[in-house]
Amino acid sequence: MKRFVASASLAALAYAGLGSVAQAAAPGQEESAETVAALFGAREAVQEASLSPNGMKIAMVQSIGTAGTAVAVAEYDKDPKLRTLLVSNRSAEKIRHCSWPSDSELICSVSVADNQMNLYSRLVAVYLDGKPLKVVTPSESSRALGFTWYGGGVIDWTGSKPGEVLMMRQFVPEREIGTHLASTLEGIGVESVDVRTLRRTTIEKPVPDAMDYITDGRGTVRIRGLNPTTSGGYDTNVVNYFYRTKDSRSWDLLSKVTFNASGTTTGFQPVAVDPTMDAAYGFERKDGYLALYRQKLDGSKTRDLVFSKPGIEVDDLVRLGRGQRVVGVSYASDYRKVDYFDPELAALRNALGKALPGGPSVDFIASSEDESKLVTFVGSDVDPGRYYLYDKGTRHLEEVLPLRPALEGRKLAAMKPVQFPAADGTMIPAYLTLPPGSDGRNLPTIVMPHGGPASRDEWGFDWLVQFFAARGFAVLQPNFRGSAGFGEAWFEKNGFQSWRTAVGDVDDAGRWLLSSGIAAKGKLAIVGWSYGGYAALQSGVLDPGLYKAIVAIAPVTDLSSLRQDHLNLSDYRLVDQQIGDGPHVSQGSPAQNAAAIQVPVLMFHGEWDLNVSVHQSQMMERRLRDAGKQVQLVTFPGLAHSLDDSAARTRLLQQSDSFLRQAMGL
Repeated sequence: MKRFVASASLAALAYAGLGSVAQAAAPGQEESAETVAALFGAREAVQEASLSPNGMKIAMVQSIGTAGTAVAVAEYDKDPKLRTLLVSNRSAEKIRHCSWPSDSELICSVSVADNQMNLYSRLVAVYLDGKPLKVVTPSESSRALGFTWYGGGVIDWTGSKPGEVLMMRQFVPEREIGTHLASTLEGIGVESVDVRTLRRTTIEKPVPDAMDYITDGRGTVRIRGLNPTTSGGYDTNVVNYFYRTKDSRSWDLLSKVTFNASGTTTGFQPVAVDPTMDAAYGFERKDGYLALYRQKLDGSKTRDLVFSKPGIEVDDLVRLGRGQRVVGVSYASDYRKVDYFDPELAALRNALGKALPGGPSVDFIASSEDESKLVTFVGSDVDPGRYYLYDKGTRHLEEVLPLRPALEGRKLAAMKPVQFPAADGTMIPAYLTLPPGSDGRNLPTIVMPHGGPASRDEWGFDWLVQFFAARGFAVLQPNFRGSAGFGEAWFEKNGFQSWRTAVGDVDDAGRWLLSSGIAAKGKLAIVGWSYGGYAALQSGVLDPGLYKAIVAIAPVTDLSSLRQDHLNLSDYRLVDQQIGDGPHVSQGSPAQNAAAIQVPVLMFHGEWDLNVSVHQSQMMERRLRDAGKQVQLVTFPGLAHSLDDSAARTRLLQQSDSFLRQAMGL
């Protein structure tokens, strides 16, 4: 194997994108906490890769500086050196995704935040011939009665000519006073757009309740999802999906999907259309677990079970190629697996997995139009991952770029699936990561609950876990009850309404670490992000003193305030349903029980966090100070929930490490 582009230019670009990353210490020299924090706090050098229709050009969305993004292209039929086409150095402006309308241009999605806590997106066209970029999302007229928040997304290619896309976007109505030319179109609709001329034709007129359109991969819209709203403008928890038969323009009901307070769904949720089978693929529960079904779109509504695994949630469809052909299904148990329906891809995946060192996970993420060339992502728990380009004709595999070049050659910590008993005897699945070279006994240890709560941890590289392992900590990530991926019953009511069970499982994780001898006595702490931060704080209320220190990143701290934060947002009813009513609202709010916490608390929060308002952490800080507790809050101006900034993440890691060491007496 050889690198896809010249190694010198590739390495230069990769490290330039990381900004001022500290270099690893020389052999035999002890690394400083600052050095290790900078290495693991650096963002991924490559956030996404996509392949042109002819398979001769690859585009990458890259990280530059501490918070910027850029799009670079390598044309290996011309000059294989990476060429930067689009740059954003602002932390509030992120290039999210790029795709290829033709071999000569890209269409990219850019998200923008402002200091009024607004977030909106725009599509831009970028041309390889050097012509100035164009904004594909149309701007509002002076008569507009609103603002375009959703700038659109490419859902298909028209097939009529290269460079023409099907684009789903928001339409904003206009004032009719004084003109006969005002547009009354409102909602989400679909257009055909030529990205060179910006000539546009409405394919599906917008509907106020529309939230999704699904095509057949050949330029025809076959399914539409409508989310009814209340008279007050709030979203409901129901999406009605409608479909068209091949030769009809009328819509017929396909299914009704209900989003439950627990985090589960009820009903058949379509995600793709197979034009050759004239059927929709989608997920629905079977015996309490998600399974893949296929439903005919010929009017018969015949539904067949395609794939299920007893006791496992089948939760993702694997698609490939310009037409997004359905090629497999994905699910996670201890490890995430893909079962390919395409035997050629299955054989290739197995062969690459055996040929590459370490037996990594191999995923096909993009292909040329004829699928003769594939972009492949390869990674594992001890390999942050790298992109490869595979040519079926020559059977040649070339490395494109590693995700985290600063960690190249560094020994990372293995992640091991384990189980531990909860207080009621239920076995809780988790992942245990031990410091490299450790015997796993009497270690300073961190319990790290995940966010969500209707999410889960999976096996693989995790920069937060790996940093603490590199600093000598054992880390346990429990998939407590309330987590996704373990069946309907595992959700309970949800991680807030059933907080005693969820946080109880998190605390039982700590007790197991102590009783098993993994954690040294007096050297157990808890670190969590988002809901994980909530669980970390609430663990100090439920079992004061079990953990000797608490680090909470972007935590929910008061359930009543969380509900109030969404009062003027369209999802208020869904959040209200998730939180519910009863004594659990006050009892399950760390900020209302701050006096119970007996250990030092360190919190971090982005000031532009749209998921969990920074006011949640500010309230917790005030309540802890009023109760005479030891607390520190670090806020990051201009950053959102994920703290997508290398400098901020480096500070978070370094300060957390120092805080935990002091609390544990290390």
